[in-house]
Amino acid sequence: NNIFGCGVYWGFAQKNELSFRRWVEEVIDFFEIERYRKQLVVNLPFGVQKLVGVARALAMKPKVMLLDEPSSGMNRQEKEDLARFLLRIKYVLKIPMLWIEHDIRMVVDLSDRIAILNEGRKIADGKPEEVFNNPEVTKVYVGTG
Repeated sequence: NNIFGCGVYWGFAQKNELSFRRWVEEVIDFFEIERYRKQLVVNLPFGVQKLVGVARALAMKPKVMLLDEPSSGMNRQEKEDLARFLLRIKYVLKIPMLWIEHDIRMVVDLSDRIAILNEGRKIADGKPEEVFNNPEVTKVYVGTG
């Protein structure tokens, strides 16, 4: 773990890199993106680019994943694919996730707990069915009258 050992591909540095490469291969398999391995991300379809972004976050071995609108710009099929992987992260890898998302259907389907903000102020939080039965949430997001 000295500067020489880290600067030369030898000993600890070699073992560390090989371990990380194995993990990256597992992440690639997990997201089923093997066929895109040799392509530049910019050349991939948009939905696959978004999956690669989540995969890159997972490759860092986070204790908690923080995702900002992971499904923005995706079509329904791409969102369903993303949802499948988010559920696998949650149930197989057991990594908690905190994410900001505007697709209410996706939020309700995938979340254990939701916090609703309106103009930066929390107006409700709890289980999805509780939150979406809250009159203030209905007023703000569905409208009244």
